[in-house]
Amino acid sequence: MIKYSKIYSGQVIHTRFKPKKHHFKYKVFSLLIDLDEIKEINNNLNFFSYNKFNIISFFDKDHGKRDGSNLKQWVKENLIKKNIKFNNFRVEILCYPRILGYVFNPLSILYVYNQNNELISIFYEVKNTFGEQHTYIFETKDQKLIKNKCDKKFYVSPFIDMECEYSFRVTKPGELISVIINQHDKEGKLLYASQDGISQDLTSKNLIINYLKHPLMTFKVIVAIHFEAFKLWFKKVKLVKKKIKTINKITFESNEFK
Repeated sequence: MIKYSKIYSGQVIHTRFKPKKHHFKYKVFSLLIDLDEIKEINNNLNFFSYNKFNIISFFDKDHGKRDGSNLKQWVKENLIKKNIKFNNFRVEILCYPRILGYVFNPLSILYVYNQNNELISIFYEVKNTFGEQHTYIFETKDQKLIKNKCDKKFYVSPFIDMECEYSFRVTKPGELISVIINQHDKEGKLLYASQDGISQDLTSKNLIINYLKHPLMTFKVIVAIHFEAFKLWFKKVKLVKKKIKTINKITFESNEFK
């Protein structure tokens, strides 16, 4: 029985406040996959495959160590490194699926629950268009709204300096999902980014309906990133040079803030 995994249909919004104002939004759908349910999803859903090509698919190598190794084991290793206590645990990942074999996930979120189904940790897995990844890991309390804060440690946009701070406001997955990221530099608010969604049961019917509504969604995401970058360049926003090559980095961050 698929108990926790869902589809979320909603939209992404980006608003830049300086040095030039810039705004865009587009509709998307995401999957929330409980890693313990992935094989059942694979066996019972049409149009979906696990670690195999299909219209919609999920690959272990798109996340974690990105070498195809077990994603839940990678989470366990990092929980131990951060000294987060647990007996049994489960993991839900919120991400875009592969569509026709392709995906780019600017942000994937892994929610980690203990044996009492209490949220104990959250992983923010950030990717850039250079094939690099950085994961910010927090211990957290079990509450509806999770708030985290940390310094930016990873080059994402050629139009945003590294001297910034992230503020995350994320709801626990339920009937609705909300992910809000505010980015500040030393002079104030720089960027607002959000994704929201309404949950649907993860069924073959709902999956194909969302695909038909967004048949090239993952391609659209990467095209939109480059198109919006071109518009920022056209507005003569200063380019920030990339200085460090990072393939797959992890940082353990301090606890949530109020």
